[in-house]
Amino acid sequence: MTKSLSPFRCILIGLDDNPGRAFGREVFEVIATHRVFSGGLRHLELVRDRLPSDSEWIPITVPLGEVFERYRAIRDEEVVIFASGDPLFNGFGGTLLREMPETEMKVYPFFNSLQTLAHRLLLPYQDLHAVSLTGRPWLRFDEALIEGRELIGVLTDKAHHTPATIAQRMLEYGYDNYEMSVGELLGNPGGERIRTMTIAEAAESGFRYPNNLILRKTAYRQRPFGIPEGDFYLLDGRVNMITKMPVRLVTLHALDLGGKHTLWDVGFCTGSVSIEAKLRYPHLEIFSFEKRAEGEGLMRANSRKFGAPGIRIVIGDFLDADLRDLPKPDAVFLGGYGGRMDEVVARIAPLLTPHGTLVFNGVSTESRRNFRQASEACGLRVTFQTMLTVDDHNPIEVIKAEKE
Repeated sequence: MTKSLSPFRCILIGLDDNPGRAFGREVFEVIATHRVFSGGLRHLELVRDRLPSDSEWIPITVPLGEVFERYRAIRDEEVVIFASGDPLFNGFGGTLLREMPETEMKVYPFFNSLQTLAHRLLLPYQDLHAVSLTGRPWLRFDEALIEGRELIGVLTDKAHHTPATIAQRMLEYGYDNYEMSVGELLGNPGGERIRTMTIAEAAESGFRYPNNLILRKTAYRQRPFGIPEGDFYLLDGRVNMITKMPVRLVTLHALDLGGKHTLWDVGFCTGSVSIEAKLRYPHLEIFSFEKRAEGEGLMRANSRKFGAPGIRIVIGDFLDADLRDLPKPDAVFLGGYGGRMDEVVARIAPLLTPHGTLVFNGVSTESRRNFRQASEACGLRVTFQTMLTVDDHNPIEVIKAEKE
């Protein structure tokens, strides 16, 4: 009978940036009685003098896959891993459990950096909404801004998501209704610094790394719902080239975006549907396609005007677009099809996730018939349809097809 391999066993110890930090007796004994240790370069610098003379160090560097392979090769002894703050708070512990779920782990956490910053600010933080931008995209940060969270804690990184670049993004989309407190080198007796400033001041400032920040809302910022079409920047000033507000809201209802993750807006023109969707459902990843080059400027201008960051723009014919690296959509709004309904629906349908929705606003009898026929030919089922008339404009039918 083949003996099964024992799971990877480890002890995670949280650290701050204080090289003189005194460990408790239990942690001190863990270090003294183990041989294999692991952590980042900064962690090694902090604990090097405390490790046994015969110890082995496994550096945590990217790509992390190589680190996990070395861990998997160790089956006969326990590894002590050093990590920043609380390893289970947006930290290495969560990554390790995700990649090696069989791991047996014990954790000795320290205060995470956002807790430490809140303590320095004497700020009760039970309602703090934490977001990590450390090697992550803007999506969750944008979501917190759009939702208007009162207190937002942000884990930064060294290059793309610094306090200054975060502040610049906030200013670009009109979110200057916060003040920013930045903690630099927290826990380092010789270098710790904490500053509170306006978003405009932060955008022009420099900060030492590692750092993190807490945003405190200072004023209410309205989140529009049902934006009048005349408030958008329009294509050549033509109000007929935008989805009318009542039709737009029924369209969002048909898309059923509450439980969805990825929306594609095909033929976005001014971006009204994408922007309204982002403001109402800020958790969404939105990819917006438009054939006309001027659509990019319109989308960016309207996104800034209404505070809807993070919408990804793809310019060019949708039928020629490279979709391989995009997440599969669970909702698609078809705002334009260039007279090639069959081809467009045939390209969308296989990419829709199960129970995904495709919504089309049809003006002419022919376009509505073509959409129904194309959807049925691709295995989609029409589940919702309603006719709307706004003012003296032509009637528009909102049609929803679903993938079963």
